[in-house]
Amino acid sequence: MTDTTDTAPNAAQQAFWSTGPGQHWVRLHRELDTLHTRLTDLILQAARPQPGARVVDIGCGAGAVAIAAAQQVGPSGHVLGLDISEPLIEVGRDRAASLACAPDFTVADAQTWAHEGAPFDLCLSRMGLMFFADPVAGFANILGHLRPGGRLVFAAWAAAEHNPWFSRTKALAAERLGPGTPGDPDAPGPMAFRDTARVLDLLSRAGATDARAEVHDTTLESPEGAAAAAELTQHIGPVPGLLRETGGTDTDRAAITAGIRAAFAEYEDEDGCHVPARVNLFHARRP
Repeated sequence: MTDTTDTAPNAAQQAFWSTGPGQHWVRLHRELDTLHTRLTDLILQAARPQPGARVVDIGCGAGAVAIAAAQQVGPSGHVLGLDISEPLIEVGRDRAASLACAPDFTVADAQTWAHEGAPFDLCLSRMGLMFFADPVAGFANILGHLRPGGRLVFAAWAAAEHNPWFSRTKALAAERLGPGTPGDPDAPGPMAFRDTARVLDLLSRAGATDARAEVHDTTLESPEGAAAAAELTQHIGPVPGLLRETGGTDTDRAAITAGIRAAFAEYEDEDGCHVPARVNLFHARRP
């Protein structure tokens, strides 16, 4: 079970992902799965779930990676998708209901989660581990649920300047609305693990061994083109937060969307819009 009290260490994240802004991820889960197709491929190729393995997907969202991993481990394996958002977990359960090899799903905060079953062989995560109030505690808790020698493989965003979905959209929104209030760059959020040296230190302090980082350049995919990608940025990324903070109007939103559509046009071809993305991929083990 998840701790839903206001004193839970990640209560603010639970509120974000379960109500208000998080509801966009529920409503747009198909579009977001498509957008993140190459990231899903990257994490699964790196993690290599084996037939018969026990796998946990942390921050599983609507379940795309957990469902794909379940097909790879097969009927002799087991996959658990874990997320702090009950609405997203419900989407995952619905999507997996008719599958022969289906993951289980549970609502929990991975920083404090206590699993009573057998330990896992592998923990993987696609952009799901950057939101801990206490990353060392979060990593330590995850490692504690792995068997000795079990692997942790996760992806996180590199710095915003290498990710136009964050940098260009924010700059265009700030031109219209102002820059907003600067925040702690290491606070829980999409860019919190941009510094690979910092993350490797966090993993070491949590007790991980054999920790290493790789940097991968890839793309975010919008088969319907730049206009569809620009529309998604109004719900996913820095734009909606800046609109909320500054009291932006529908007119502001429309102007920002038009600017992003024009900017993303340079990433468009006959197969859709391919927004450049840089990802940090981390590997570690439980001793």
